[in-house]
Parts: sequence; C-alpha cells; structure tokens
Amino acid sequence: MPRLAKKGTTTQLIVDDKPFIILGGELGNSTATTAENMKTVWSKLKTMNLSTVLVPVYWELIEPKEGKFDFKLYQDLILEARQNEMKLVFLWFGSWKNSMSSHAPAWVKLNQGKYPRVKDNTGRSQEILSSFSENVLQADKNAFENLMRFIKDFDSKDRTVILMQVENEIGMLPSARDYQTLANDAFYQPVPAELLQYMQNHKDQLVPEFYEIWKKNGYKTTGNWEEIFGKGLHTDEIFMAYFYADFTDKITEAGKKIYDLPMFVNAALNKAGREPGNYPSAGPLPHLMDVWKSAGKAIDFLSPDFYNPDFKHWCDLYTRQGDVLFVPEHVFDNSVAAKALYTIGHYEGLGFSPFSIESTQKPEEEPLGKMYGLIKELTPLITSHQGLGKIKGAMLSKSDQETIVRLGKYEFIVKHDYTLSWTPGARTETWPLASAIIIQTAENEFYIAGSGVVITTKSTENKDLNIGILKVDEGNFIDKQWTVKRHLNGDQTHQGRHINIGTNQFAIQRVEFYGYR
Repeated sequence: MPRLAKKGTTTQLIVDDKPFIILGGELGNSTATTAENMKTVWSKLKTMNLSTVLVPVYWELIEPKEGKFDFKLYQDLILEARQNEMKLVFLWFGSWKNSMSSHAPAWVKLNQGKYPRVKDNTGRSQEILSSFSENVLQADKNAFENLMRFIKDFDSKDRTVILMQVENEIGMLPSARDYQTLANDAFYQPVPAELLQYMQNHKDQLVPEFYEIWKKNGYKTTGNWEEIFGKGLHTDEIFMAYFYADFTDKITEAGKKIYDLPMFVNAALNKAGREPGNYPSAGPLPHLMDVWKSAGKAIDFLSPDFYNPDFKHWCDLYTRQGDVLFVPEHVFDNSVAAKALYTIGHYEGLGFSPFSIESTQKPEEEPLGKMYGLIKELTPLITSHQGLGKIKGAMLSKSDQETIVRLGKYEFIVKHDYTLSWTPGARTETWPLASAIIIQTAENEFYIAGSGVVITTKSTENKDLNIGILKVDEGNFIDKQWTVKRHLNGDQTHQGRHINIGTNQFAIQRVEFYGYR
C-alpha cells in the first residue's frame, strides 16, 4: 500500500516500497469528464515528465441516481495511467468544490428538505450543502465508501492510485458561518471537548494567530463558542472550521476503513486584510490548522492551493509546526519550474502540481517539464538524503537576489544568474524566477542542480580558510548511474570562482571543494 513514513525531520510518500516524489499536474475541472477528451492529454503529460496526474472524481458522475454507481470512466483513466507509467491522485469533488456544492448529484440538489443548504444571516440559502446535516454526511460518506471500494477492487494489485484528496477547497462564501437551524443550535452549544482538550494539550505549540484569540479571552476551557473565543467573525470562522473538519474527518475515516490510502485536504488561500466571509473561510488555512487537526485526526496532512504570489510565506506557515508540504495546485505560470524544485529542495516536500497542466500548447518547451526531468533523475539521490540535514534549496528573483544556505562545513552564497553583470538579460526589467537544490553526498562533495543560479562558497569553520573548486562535472543520472557529459572549468566556473547554471539551462553538476590558505 502507498503510505506515509517519517524519515528524520521529514515525511516521505512510499509507493511500491520506495520513496516517491510527486512530479504532478492537476487537470482542469472538466478535462477528465470523458475518456475521449483525455486521449490527446496523456502524451502532453508524458512529454513534461510527470510522474503523477491529479484527477477530479465527480460525485454527480459516479452516482447520477441515488445508490446507483458507475465507475467506468475511472476504470478507463486508471488503465490509461498505467499504460503511460503514471500514478494518480484522486480529488474527491463531493459535497464541496471551491466552497460551493456544484458537483453534488441532481438528486441531492433537488431535495433541499433532506439535504439542507447553508443560510446566511438573512435566511437566504446559498449553493453550499450544510456540514451540520447528518443526511448530507451520510450521502457523501456512502459515495466515498463506494469510490474507495472500487479503487480497492480494481487497483489494489497495481496501486496506480496513490493518494486521495477529500473534498476540494472547502470554505464559506460570502458569509462567515452557516445560520440555518442545525448550525445555530450547534453555535450556542458548548465548544466540543475534543477541541478544548487539544488546545490544552498543545498550548505551547498552537499557531500564534489562534493562540492569541484564546489568550485574549482568558484561556477559558468551558463555554460556548463566543464564551471561549469572543464575539466576531473570527469566532464564526473557528466554529465553521471545526465542523467542516469533523465532517471531512468522518468521510476520510470511512474511506480508510475500506482502503487505507493516505488522504489530505486542500485550502484556497486567503488574501491579507480580508475578513472571514470575503475569502473561502474556515478551510484548512494556516491560522486554523489547530482546529482542523483537533477534529481531523484521520486526515494525514493539509495543503495550500496557490493563486497567491507569496509562495515562501505561505509554505512557511504550512510547515511551521513540522508538517510535511505538498502543493497540489498552483496556477500554471512561468514560476512553477522554480517553485517545484524549491518545494523539494527547501521544504523536502512530497511534491508539486500546477493546475490545468494540459492547457500548454507546447509541452516539449515547458520549463516545468525540463525541471521535472532533473528532479526525476535526482529522485534516488534526493530521497536517500531527505530528513538528514543534507539537502538545501534556494529560490531567487529580482527582488530577492541572494540567499545563504549552510551544509556541513560550507556556506553557500546563492545568487541569481543575472547578478553577473555580463549575463545576457541582467539589465532587463524582468528577471525569471531561479532555483537550485544542493545535496551533500560526502564531506567535500555536492550535487547542485537547477536553473539560473551562481554560487560561491565559504568555510563555516575557519574564516581565514579559502574555499576552492577542485572539480566540477556536468552530467546526468542514466539508469541511476552518474554519467559525465562535460568537465567544467575556465569560463564556465569564472576561472574557479563559482558554480554557475545559466538562466536558460536546466543542469546537474557534481562539485568537489577544497580549502587553501
């Protein structure tokens, strides 16, 4: 079975008994609605060196009539993935997709008495199924159980499906909480003991935003939601987050009992300065992670979806409690190649996946495909050194031209390639995002890979010791064996002054350093 395993300071996804990195791409929402429409897609994905495709599973398509299930589409998709030597991550578009309940079957949407919707504070219904409804929960759970049963029966031998996303970008819009009768009853009940106990047990580890709310109200341990957290939209959001997490946890737990794949939940990120209700509130966002963890014990990890430019900031928030990072969705722009490598190098993450990956018209020219090719070659080296303090990553731009990382007895000063005055493009307005991964394989030996970087080194042990480049080879891992393509020196290392991988290059270099006085 695919599974998560702790290794040192990080967590790895184990597939077929080997550590696995998701070099992913998420399909556009309607691309995988028929096998026919997918025929021209697979070759694009293969050209871009994907190891994994993220594919929606639509509740409305698998259960068009209540209790009548049809998995023929997903059987075909699994078979096509196998033929193309790719793995799948299924995204359950169940009760919620991007906050709304757009993918619920017609028989759910039309029976609003049995399957109630969220109401705002004026009593107006919204296109969101209520997380407080037992009928909604049971219908969603039954569908998900049948999906997991199908995957187990059809795929447990080949293990093409390696990971499940439960629901999609859960959140409240445009009000901060549900005001229908079931929700109001819950709001004025005592805060569940499960959440209060978690807060007390993890008081020193709570995220600061959540901690400050509790602190401001006197660290109370009994009372209803407003008594514990105070009055305001922030309490509405915490309340909804708990019950969204509780609902999703029950779906996840039921699915795992049938087929125990790793499962995660994703979040649409909020923008700075917006109040709850003006973004998809109450999802698994950084300031609510403790709420989600308290109620979502069966959920393996929480993930960010990126349509927000501050990549480092949000990834730092998702990893600040020691959680593993997976980026299941990122707008497919010209930054994704650098960010994919940074996710693996800096955060030692599970993987990366741009959205609408099939939209490219020239897959053979995509920088992401070239970067995925590098990571694919490096995967055995990366996974064997993960969690051991042997891997570092860097990402650079015109506004962030330099960073320093330390490995062993060396300090690496990593700069953007355009900081070299003679580099073509150095004086241009726009600098492409650059990134590098540095892997220490021996005391003085490192593999450095990426695009658009120039690197110099210092000793961390002796400031009077000069560090020189003993040898640099550019090459590839072919059948897991290092093969030298060319030996670099002279102009390629600025006469031994630095390591350089140009902006338009995607390369791996094996480097040996030495000290001299």
